Amino acid sequence: MIEDLRALVGIESPSRDLDALATSAKAVANVIESRLGGRATLVESPGGTQVRWSGGGEPKVLILGHHDTVFPLGTLERRPFTVADGKATGPGVFDMLGGLVQAVHGLAALDDLAGVEILVTADEEVGSRASRALIEERARACGAVLVFEGAADGGGLKTGRKGCGTFEVTVTGRASHAGLEPEAGVNALVEAARQVLDIAALGRPEIGTTVTPTVASAGTLDNVVPAAASIVVDVRVESAAEKDRIEAAFAALTPHLDGARISVEGSVGRPPMPESASAGLFALARRLLPGIEGVAVGGGSDGNFTAALGVPTLDGLGAVGGGAHADHEYLVVDAMAERADLVTGLVRAIQNEDHAMV
Repeated sequence: MIEDLRALVGIESPSRDLDALATSAKAVANVIESRLGGRATLVESPGGTQVRWSGGGEPKVLILGHHDTVFPLGTLERRPFTVADGKATGPGVFDMLGGLVQAVHGLAALDDLAGVEILVTADEEVGSRASRALIEERARACGAVLVFEGAADGGGLKTGRKGCGTFEVTVTGRASHAGLEPEAGVNALVEAARQVLDIAALGRPEIGTTVTPTVASAGTLDNVVPAAASIVVDVRVESAAEKDRIEAAFAALTPHLDGARISVEGSVGRPPMPESASAGLFALARRLLPGIEGVAVGGGSDGNFTAALGVPTLDGLGAVGGGAHADHEYLVVDAMAERADLVTGLVRAIQNEDHAMV
């Protein structure tokens, strides 16, 4: 597993870099084929090259992951793949190349791979717009989904996720000279400031809804009343009802200043993953690995899409470690074999239809 992980981390795969993603996809396909046999299919898409593989037979379980990472080209030179003190480090080891390696080696321990499908996408880190339709199609066909995102803190599985999305609010005002005739302008920055307060007030943290303005920009010169401003907002929700409420509230934003105009783009693009979607598969995991914890988390994954379809979905089956998206990202080496064994047991049980709970 360490050598396969070294091979994958050694090929940088930042989201939206189609050439890098094409090279990375070939490396992922090579690992799958060398360990499982058969042929992996490379699927081109506007978001990058995806990898598909099937063990044949009636589809029963989808192994779901992604090979794109958040790190720009050149990160590997500064932070090469390293194994030391029981940890593997390097860009993407935890999110989520380690999970892919564990999944493949867990499958390799099975005598029969009938009913198993693998889908490794190339745009998860940027919203999965190009891969969502294929993810949903294969999830429906298979009827159960195992997602190999990194484990929760302490190694727990991810049994629920918030829905998440991004909104961009654009304010259009009117420029004027800030000293000679400020009253002739419509100050987009002032309007944006008032909108930020309105937007932040939409949050209901007591029921899991967070609405967080994260990026703002306005103005051109210090002596010009700004004619334009923009606000980017991160949204997380735990229920479909809150998704609908938030989207309606953004659509209903109105200006405070006469002459200002507001436009809104965005949505809660990843629907919530309710814990009910993972209950059966998590119970099965606990039979195989007693004591493993289940955790609901705020971040989203492609498991949100499959769970929203009503397809049983269990997430966080990937690497034990931490530091996702950060320079201190790491994977705990000693946990890799146990997680691969869990994959073997889960897939064997699903193949044998020992999953009435799903």
